[in-house]
Amino acid sequence: MTDAIPAATLILLRDRAVGPPEILMVERSAAMAFAGGALVFPGGRIDPGDRALAWAMGDGDLAPRLAAIRETIEEAGIAVGVAGDIATMRAALNDGAAIGDLGPVDPSALTPYARWRPDHVPVRVFDTHFYVARLPDDAPAARVDATENVRTLWITAADALHSADCGKATLLFPTRRVLERLAQHEDVAAVLADARRWPVRTITPWIEERDGGRFVCIPGDLGYPVTAEPTDRAVRG
Repeated sequence: MTDAIPAATLILLRDRAVGPPEILMVERSAAMAFAGGALVFPGGRIDPGDRALAWAMGDGDLAPRLAAIRETIEEAGIAVGVAGDIATMRAALNDGAAIGDLGPVDPSALTPYARWRPDHVPVRVFDTHFYVARLPDDAPAARVDATENVRTLWITAADALHSADCGKATLLFPTRRVLERLAQHEDVAAVLADARRWPVRTITPWIEERDGGRFVCIPGDLGYPVTAEPTDRAVRG
């Protein structure tokens, strides 16, 4: 199996007065080597500073959560589990500070949701931990970082899927499957309950011949309503 880059991503959700919850997504710059132009959840590589703080907190397994928190500050200007001025924290991270330099970090608001590790060469391979969390009540408006991403948006899972179906957005195969799972729920509480209901097992999609066609497939016992997509429609990086 191809070596994978450890990574983490955060699915931030907020309830609405009417209708299903909205999800924070960012649009990747078309110039990016990986997922250029795609709609994704804020996230990125787990870096040494994330690991260092995790061990300092007594639990190395916290590193992916800390990376997801840090990346969401960097990419969207929203902090979960960290108090302080967002602009100051973002500037410090951009200047090379580690997440531990920002002050106390509480990752308890992040609930494990999924772990995806595609193995599609020559696409860059990431081993990504997905987390879900409710948007903090005092969170500021999301602000794009204007480097890796060109737009932030709050959108329902169904609307994101519809945009992709209409050719107005690009969704990678794992993002589409996650959005289909999120679209089943009417509020943030239901999403969090779903996250606790299903085990988190690393998903590595595979190719199968079905009904005369080739499909990208995933396991059927992890809560995803759609577990196969024709290879000619699947976007894989």
